Amino acid sequence: MGHRRFPLFVDLTGRRAVVVGGGPVGLRRAAALARFGAAVTVIAPALAGPVGEGAAHAARPYRPGDLEGAFLAVAAAGDPAVNAAVGEEARRLGIPFNRADCPADCDFFFPAICESGALVAGLVGDGGDHAAVAAAARRVRAALAGEEGAR
Repeated sequence: MGHRRFPLFVDLTGRRAVVVGGGPVGLRRAAALARFGAAVTVIAPALAGPVGEGAAHAARPYRPGDLEGAFLAVAAAGDPAVNAAVGEEARRLGIPFNRADCPADCDFFFPAICESGALVAGLVGDGGDHAAVAAAARRVRAALAGEEGAR
């Protein structure tokens, strides 16, 4: 069983977020950050799909110095050595860091995001049962949709 995680909601409007990795996980995380107003740069030689609205693509491998000025960093490169290097730079710069392939190396976690109008809920478990989190998120989304319709 992992550690319990404290829910922290942060205003990302205009803040620089760097996502290293252009695979499905990196693109999902970049899209979530951009949806909440972050200025997202995805650093990857290639992308698994479109980078999405509100995100820019630097078509090259990660290199030290890429996190300069970032508010937060995500490593989802699919290469543990690259992800570890991104984490080392983030820690050196004091930037909150999320590593897709190693929850134990994360400073923050991506929740299951549930949105309806002006309401946002985030659900996260201790890392042991992703199916339970997904099921709970479906119930919360349904409840929020019901609330929206009741107004």
